[in-house]
Amino acid sequence: MVDHIKIRKAEGKWVVRAGGAVLAESTNALELTEGDMPPVIYFPRDDIAMAFLDATETSSHSPHIGDARYFSIDTKSKTLKNAAWSYECPIEGMSRLKDHIAFYTTASEVAVERL
Repeated sequence: MVDHIKIRKAEGKWVVRAGGAVLAESTNALELTEGDMPPVIYFPRDDIAMAFLDATETSSHSPHIGDARYFSIDTKSKTLKNAAWSYECPIEGMSRLKDHIAFYTTASEVAVERL
């Protein structure tokens, strides 16, 4: 594992909300911290209402984690493009992220909160 990236179990129960709906709720979420950046919460796919998410053609690469695949979120009123991402095949040392999805919270439409 890369020294400046830490993955640990996120304490407590976590929820994702978008468009007035709860998309995910988990007590098995992971918290990734990378350097001085704010922590990112990754939710197990089994704890996400995947019917709200559609895979997009967008991808990116992190030399420290691997290739990311992106998802749009379909809400009642609009589609939030590329609002979530997943590392389908993370590099060695990052395997805990496999089958987990994180959500961008920079837009006011998506909230990730600890209950």
